Formats: sequence, C-alpha cells, structure tokens
Amino acid sequence: MKCLACGSGSLVGGTIVDSNGGRPNFKLDDAPVWKSLFGVGTRSIRGLGCVHCGHLQLAVDFTEKDLQRYQQFEGEQPGVIERINSGPERLEP
Repeated sequence: MKCLACGSGSLVGGTIVDSNGGRPNFKLDDAPVWKSLFGVGTRSIRGLGCVHCGHLQLAVDFTEKDLQRYQQFEGEQPGVIERINSGPERLEP
C-alpha cells in the first residue's frame, strides 16, 4: 500500500486510541445505535502513518460477511481471467 498524499511506500501500521485508552470503532449506518453499544454493527479501525510526510490513513477491518453483503450491490464481479480475455472491443466501420 502506498501513501495517498505523497506516494511513498513507507507506511507504518498502528492502532488508533482515544485519551482513555479505548479503541474507536466504525459504526455501520444500517446498525441500530442500541446494538452498537454492545459492539454489534461496529468494526475496528486501523491506521497507517507515512514516515515521509506524516499523513495518516485510516482503514476499516470488514468481516467476510460484510464483504459478501455489501459487494452484492456492485453486482457479480468477473474473475481475473474473464477480465483479461474481455479486452477492448473493436468498432466496425
């Protein structure tokens, strides 16, 4: 992974914590607030800091179930071989 700000590949992973030592979470919009109080519908956040420019990038740790659920809206994705073989289409005169 590269830094979004400067393009450097020197990123250091870490965990974001608040002043009380707790770890903030990403709350899914479709999860009710009362469930998020018990940790349901929240995902952990990890940080990546760039050594060169100091930029901080955040990433969410989604579960396999999340990936299946939310990628369904994008439709079925073709496999790598199908993408390679599809190539650019040619227009006939």
